[in-house]
Amino acid sequence: MNIIIAGAGDVGFHLAKLLSFESQNIYIIDTSGDRLDYINNHIDVITIKGDATATSTLKKSKIDETDLLLAVTESQNTNFTVAAIGKKLGAKKTIARISNPEFLHNSEIDFKELGIDFMISPEELAADEINVLLHQSVFNDSIEFENGSLLILGGRLSNRSPLINHTVKEAKEKFNDINFIIVAIQREYGNEIIIPRGDSVFNADDQIYLSVRKEDIEGLYELLGQEKFKVKDVMILGGSTIGQKAADRLCKERFNIKIIENDKSKCYKMSENLSDALIINGDGRNVELLEEENIADMDAFVAVTGNSETNIMSCLVAKSKGVKKTIALVENIDYINISQTIGIDTLINKKLLAASSIFKHVRKGEVLAIANIHKIDADVLEFEVKENTKITKRAIKDIHFPKTAVLSGVLRNGEVMMPYGDFKLQAGDKAIVFVLSEYIHIVEDLFN
Repeated sequence: MNIIIAGAGDVGFHLAKLLSFESQNIYIIDTSGDRLDYINNHIDVITIKGDATATSTLKKSKIDETDLLLAVTESQNTNFTVAAIGKKLGAKKTIARISNPEFLHNSEIDFKELGIDFMISPEELAADEINVLLHQSVFNDSIEFENGSLLILGGRLSNRSPLINHTVKEAKEKFNDINFIIVAIQREYGNEIIIPRGDSVFNADDQIYLSVRKEDIEGLYELLGQEKFKVKDVMILGGSTIGQKAADRLCKERFNIKIIENDKSKCYKMSENLSDALIINGDGRNVELLEEENIADMDAFVAVTGNSETNIMSCLVAKSKGVKKTIALVENIDYINISQTIGIDTLINKKLLAASSIFKHVRKGEVLAIANIHKIDADVLEFEVKENTKITKRAIKDIHFPKTAVLSGVLRNGEVMMPYGDFKLQAGDKAIVFVLSEYIHIVEDLFN
């Protein structure tokens, strides 16, 4: 597959990194020599310095042979231009990163006629992610399939967890009344990722990821050693596009929302558009203000200002005041892995979310959906099982499934099934697979 990535920022770099694990011909274009030098030192791709809106640059990257053009610069207008020109020059499929989510819901313009096949809004994806996370109490990662009938959940083992010092096999035997599969364990400090086997042992403060049916979620709180709580009162710091989008959705679901924003004009605008939310003009870094607005009574605190450090520090303040769930938006991808260590429940990065969303368009085989795990380089894929593929030939235990992946759940005729060793996949099944990003192509081969 021939792929061109226009833009070597965080989204472009992460996409190139994901794609470099596979046999793809990747060209990445940017005007910054420093960014391209960094990519050359870390990833095996072809870099071209130049303006991606220039036909000469696109022709140099073999645009007429391109299967997929990804326009992911930080400029929406540039991305529109690159996608439109690229389509005219022969790109089979184009995807543009946009900053205005309203384009996604505009029915008056046919963007495909303009040469743009798909649009990705990092802000919209981040608002979606916040909404999903606030619907899960103690879990800090949540991915839903089949309208929530099957979930992949991430949570931390407290000192009260009955799993501590027990193996995965012992846990399954002891809690055999709960239908769950442990798909990964992340060790606190050091970010060690363990794809569990029967003899893998749980430690206190491990971050564990489980697949579970909706009806079995209640039993997981005991496993984590955590008390379930309901999120109802939410304070949002920052009236950014993400903050407004998240607030709008949460208000419609009857959450009680307070938004703190330092820009007075933005507050006036929000008060008109978000009539069900309480808008407060003030500096969210001011601890006195947070206390005056009863931060201690909040169930959740979401920080989405344009400053990562402000978001992290305000979440830590919220935690110190007893807020049970905290979510911080960060621009620096390197921060993602530290949330568990510093005490924030979830750090989200809109660029990583965008890269993961775009990534599904380059999958081969029958991939129906793909989602990224926040804190680790891992993905959850949903495959449609076809007749006479390798995966249908034998029981799961007899298939050479890579040790870096776990078959996490199966959807068959609307029923959720948890696949253990003797389970055999059938044509028409939807298979949910947890896999470290570097090994996705190996799993895909089983479904082809």
